[in-house]
Amino acid sequence: MENTQLISLSRQMALQRQMDVVANNLANMNTTGFKSEDLLFEDYLMPKAQDNEFQGADRDLHFTEDWSSLHNMQNGSIQPTGNTLDIALDGTGFLSVQMPAGEEYTRNGALQLDNTGTLVDLNGSPVLGDSGPIHFDSTESNITFSPDGTISSSKGVKGKLKVTEFDNPQLLARVGDNDYSGSGGNPATSTKIDQFSLERSNVSGINEMTSMIRIQRAYQTIANMMERQDQLRQTAMDRLADTSA
Repeated sequence: MENTQLISLSRQMALQRQMDVVANNLANMNTTGFKSEDLLFEDYLMPKAQDNEFQGADRDLHFTEDWSSLHNMQNGSIQPTGNTLDIALDGTGFLSVQMPAGEEYTRNGALQLDNTGTLVDLNGSPVLGDSGPIHFDSTESNITFSPDGTISSSKGVKGKLKVTEFDNPQLLARVGDNDYSGSGGNPATSTKIDQFSLERSNVSGINEMTSMIRIQRAYQTIANMMERQDQLRQTAMDRLADTSA
């Protein structure tokens, strides 16, 4: 019974971890450029622990181990906004953003100008061009982004967005809800910039709600089973006490 409880607790913890992922996906369903996540699980076979009440293969103990997060890098739909500083990335590339700890990457193209005229993301972090942060003065107007990322204004070409593509985006580590960090990026060759638009989150509300219901039911089933096991243990202890008396 102790081993059964350990297995049940392992599965319960795995379900809780999965619920956290689903809840985070739902919370970011309207976050621009957000990529949903899922968990990858595997069956972990205890190398030594066994249940002596069973024979043969039934003695081995199996636990559920979550060992990786899977990024769903499918593009979200592109929604026109009409805003000059809104850009969507049509392809697999990421905008490069300057952070205190180093360069990070995002699909959120809702950009703005800070009080110094620097092009920044919604968190106020500078968006990088090929030569570093991009600046505009107060007299510039008619800011445009061409499909290849070239930025122009009333004063001419300002530079080119640094768009980065990765051979394996699954190796990127999520930073916060919507940024990523990692190495091995290359200058984009197939990603196009779509001005006056934003990429919506790729979270499917229906799929995530279905997953949440499934996880809740599985979690409740395990919780009920563990409660019944506790009741059986208590009953056995009570009967043993009566016999001893």
